[in-house]
This record gives sequence, structure tokens and C-alpha cells, in this order.
Amino acid sequence: MNHQFTPREKRTIRIAAVCVFIYLALFYGPVARNYFTARRQAYDKLVQQARDLRDLIKPYQEKVSTATNLMDRFRMDPIKLNRSSVMAEASAAIQKAATAEGLAVGPIRETAGRVSAREAGSIQFEGSGPIAPVMRLLHNLDHIGFPVVVDSIQISSDARMPNGIKINLTIVVLDFDAWKPKQENSHV
Repeated sequence: MNHQFTPREKRTIRIAAVCVFIYLALFYGPVARNYFTARRQAYDKLVQQARDLRDLIKPYQEKVSTATNLMDRFRMDPIKLNRSSVMAEASAAIQKAATAEGLAVGPIRETAGRVSAREAGSIQFEGSGPIAPVMRLLHNLDHIGFPVVVDSIQISSDARMPNGIKINLTIVVLDFDAWKPKQENSHV
């Protein structure tokens, strides 16, 4: 049953195939083109949304990396800072750092801060010891885990020990809540 087509039958089949192809292209081509165009537009829209989101997040990524760097550098976690106990915890951290350096810790006085100066309070610290540990304490104060600034330093010789000095520090503990920018409520 293997029938051989004649050249005329082959030509008729080719013409019929071309006619069917033209028919399908004319009537179903625009539908297929619209389908693929819509898919391409949806893809382009998704890509643009991803770019917009990336551009929106980029400034925050820089802020996060800066904040993380500062938290690592100063060994401070702002989430753990409790407004009501920040002064006591900062005072304890300063005492701990001083005793770790081998200093004799004297009286420590805490005073309330000035709201206008954006500070939680100030700590007056007195201590004595050899020169090198005192300098290491001063150098390491920014690593105690609290937002502190040395306001004043008074250094005098300690008659009780050779090569010893007395140090009186006034340390200001910053109020992080006061340093945050005020956000306005929008009623839009």
C-alpha cells in the first residue's frame, strides 16, 4: 500500500499546506502576537518593579551597613538601651572597664541630664592608678557599649603611689531618643 505521489499531487499538497499556513497566520497570528506581547510587557513591568524596589532599598542598605559598623565599632546595641536604666548601666560599665584596667575606682556621682543638650545625664568618675591603664581606659571609653562623651578631664599626680595619677572625668551619656529626627504624622 505504499503509494507514490505524482508530481501533480505533490504540488497540490504543497499549495494546500501553504494555504493552511497562510490561513492560520492570518486568523491566529494576531492572537499569538498579542499573547506574546502581553507576556513580554508583564515581564518588563516586573523587571521595572524590581529595579524600583532595589532603588528604594539601596539608601536603607547603606544606612544599615553604617549602623552595623557603628554598633560593631562601639560594641553598642541600641535595642538593649533602656531609657530608665541607661545611666546606671553606663556607670556600671565604666566601673567595670576601670577595674579591668587595674584602676582604683573612687566615688561616682550621677546627675540628671539637660533636655536642651540632648543628654540622659552625666557621670562624675574619680579613679587612680598608673599612667598606662588610665590612658587605656580613656581610649576604651567609646567601646563600653553606651553612647558616652567625655566632657571634661582633670589629671593630677597621686602622692600615694609613684608614677600614679588621679583622674576626674565628667562623662555625658547621650539620650538617643532626643537625637532621633522628629517624624511628622501625615493625615493623607
